[in-house]
Amino acid sequence: MANTTIASFLNQTTASPDTCVNVANYFCSDKGIILPIFVEATWPIALRAFLYLFAMLYCFMGVAIIADVFMCSIEVITSKTKTISIVKPGTDIVEEVDVRIWNDTVANLTLMALGSSAPEILLSIVGIIKTGFKSEELGPSTIVGSAAFNLLIITGVCVSAIPAGEVRKIKAVKVFAVTAFFSIFAYAWLYIVLVLNTKDVMDLWEAIVTFMFFPILVILAYIADKDYCSRRVDVEKETDHLELEYAGMAAELKPGHVNKQSVSEFVKEISKYSGGKLSPEEAAKLAALKIQENEKHDRSWYRVNATRWLVGGRKVSVNVNNSLKEKLEGSQVYDKAKNKDEVPLIIDSASDLSQGGTFSVVEFSASSCAVMESQGTVEVSVLRSGRTNTRVPFRYETIDGTAEAGSDYIPQKDVLVFEPGESMKNIKIVIVDDNQWETDETFFVKLSVDPDSGAVLGRKSINEITIINDDDPGVLDFTKPSFIFKESAGIASVPVQRTKGSDGVISVKWKTKDMRAVNGRDYVGGEGVLEFQHGETEKNIDIQIFDDKDFEKDEDFMVELSDAAGGAMIGRQRRTVVTIVNDDEYNGLVDRVLTIVNVNMDHLQLASSTWGGQFRDAMNVNGGDVENATTMDYVMHFLTFGWKVMFALTPPVNFLGGWLTFIVSLMGFIFLLTVIISDLATTFGCLIELEDNITAITLVAMGTSLPDLFASRTAARAEKYADASIGNVTGSNSVNVFLGLGLPWLIASIYWEAQGEKFAVPAGSLAFSVMAYSICAILCIIILVIRRIVPAFGRAELGGTPSLKYVSSGLMASLWVLYIVLAILETKKVIVVPL
Repeated sequence: MANTTIASFLNQTTASPDTCVNVANYFCSDKGIILPIFVEATWPIALRAFLYLFAMLYCFMGVAIIADVFMCSIEVITSKTKTISIVKPGTDIVEEVDVRIWNDTVANLTLMALGSSAPEILLSIVGIIKTGFKSEELGPSTIVGSAAFNLLIITGVCVSAIPAGEVRKIKAVKVFAVTAFFSIFAYAWLYIVLVLNTKDVMDLWEAIVTFMFFPILVILAYIADKDYCSRRVDVEKETDHLELEYAGMAAELKPGHVNKQSVSEFVKEISKYSGGKLSPEEAAKLAALKIQENEKHDRSWYRVNATRWLVGGRKVSVNVNNSLKEKLEGSQVYDKAKNKDEVPLIIDSASDLSQGGTFSVVEFSASSCAVMESQGTVEVSVLRSGRTNTRVPFRYETIDGTAEAGSDYIPQKDVLVFEPGESMKNIKIVIVDDNQWETDETFFVKLSVDPDSGAVLGRKSINEITIINDDDPGVLDFTKPSFIFKESAGIASVPVQRTKGSDGVISVKWKTKDMRAVNGRDYVGGEGVLEFQHGETEKNIDIQIFDDKDFEKDEDFMVELSDAAGGAMIGRQRRTVVTIVNDDEYNGLVDRVLTIVNVNMDHLQLASSTWGGQFRDAMNVNGGDVENATTMDYVMHFLTFGWKVMFALTPPVNFLGGWLTFIVSLMGFIFLLTVIISDLATTFGCLIELEDNITAITLVAMGTSLPDLFASRTAARAEKYADASIGNVTGSNSVNVFLGLGLPWLIASIYWEAQGEKFAVPAGSLAFSVMAYSICAILCIIILVIRRIVPAFGRAELGGTPSLKYVSSGLMASLWVLYIVLAILETKKVIVVPL
């Protein structure tokens, strides 16, 4: 309709001698199905090219947002469960557990792959329809270009995204082997049908076989996942049981069904580490974060989260400040007996300290210290206890607080080594004296250890350093007149603060006094001396308390300071009362935390269950969580507001089990946007005289794959294994060929067969692009295999030593650049390769 109107307009303008329209300049108007909507004959070509480019980029943003909705429907569909009864191993106890109906591998290769690759697949289908069932270049070239970006760039980014000293391995190696083989075979098959067999013609049988490779891939991957070809049936049964056990555990952690006992145990543990200083709201946030960390997230979760970070939408991850996050990390206690490769990184209780003969415990001598700005340097001590006859390296780095690196202190990030027999190391940090008056400022020094070194971190793994201008020895007193600890805490850590100066070494005596609590029965009291080194500003008096498991009223005892030495004075708060509270009296607190946790988990659901909720999420920045919204969230929300409101019209995911949302978003919004992107891309390429295949492998391929890049990077850092980050890339690349090309070519082949003709598919640049990509893909897979088997790379696909992981990433990125350059040179006929 649009093109007919334009043609009529051109006829009128050419017939009139008075017209000022330059008909010769109005070209590229016949490239689209919908576009152009307006008559653009009088517009400058440069302006038209800019507008088409801007519109195409903006549509990529829209595709990312509607793909978010599409992925939510897939998550709902694939997360369906059924309840089965199993016998607990070694007992006669029958347990009911929830298991997913969809196998993870099947879901990844069907709905998940379709979700992440829908724009590329639909682009190829649209291209066939737009050209009257004739071959075109934009769709097929986008699929090859997207495959190159996914395998080479996304994998390369994931390799280097892992924190220093950590690695991520592919867990489902057999499934990955199947998908990796098909990711190369699929493109080799394309070369065979395009060049070697009936060149430039797609026979009907070739199209059918191409399409049928899709179910073959799914079946073989499923067989590899279930390990049906292995003789080790016992391993299979054990694996199945573990899957069922995990499913049962995950069922307790669903929003609205968080297990009260689990929350109670978590609150006890986190309160023990933080000294009982957490509010119910803070404990609930940490509980929600812990639950989210324990849940198994698939690629759709990371894709949705990445998209919402990009467009300022409602996040599906718990947002906590660094201080709270440190408390959660510090309270982690790992079960060493379950996996010999997992070593606890944090010593968190008296029972852990008793294992000091097994591990080296590395920590600061104090949790905070202070330094005068004019002093020039500050020295903090790192102590090693427990096992001291081994060589233990540890890392430290400075982190900004109110003090800024460069202007207030010289930042450091280095590795020190405890040699056998060494128990103390000192870290010196340079303080910048700028001769300007400033309030006291703080920064932090953080320790970390390698899990494979046989070392763990103690409680004081972070040291807060305050830059002050006071040279007084200071005043010592308790931070509060009373402290409350639960009976199950194990250790009551009572903080003593040093204020009004921190110069020199000082000490103070302390002793306990029974009140309702009795020394030896309820706690281990007595007396001792607490020593502060130069610059240290806070230390703890650790008193062991007993949990007798009996219901009792509150019990308390007093701690008193006396006889300060080294020139220090004792402040007003020289006494404090420690109250031991029975856990039964915390049921009200646990209930409140549980309620807040359920609210938090409800907010973390991927999608709203009502239209009203969808419109609220769409019309509010960060989904209404204004407190945690950033400036970029506001900017991106403003830019994408129209898309969000439009896509809020999609039926909620709880309608018909998610299938209605699936169909409407895919066949409605995504299909329409794909048609528009196809028009924009072909017209833009025409305006700047750029071939369709070059536009496809660069702009279009990158535009449709960017959300996957951010999703994979996040998954690589957050997940224990590499399957969710790169394991799906090879499968998605295979599905792109078998569905994205197999389906439209099958439709076109049937059409032309009915006409008594053959479906012509010129090999040309597409065949060269396929060949170049296949070579680069083989080299990339070889790099991953080498990383998996060579110790220097950490025997893992992702991470490892900084130098080698960056080399691996650089090689993969270089392969992608090489592929792009070769494809462009061949298209421009700078190089000619006989096919």
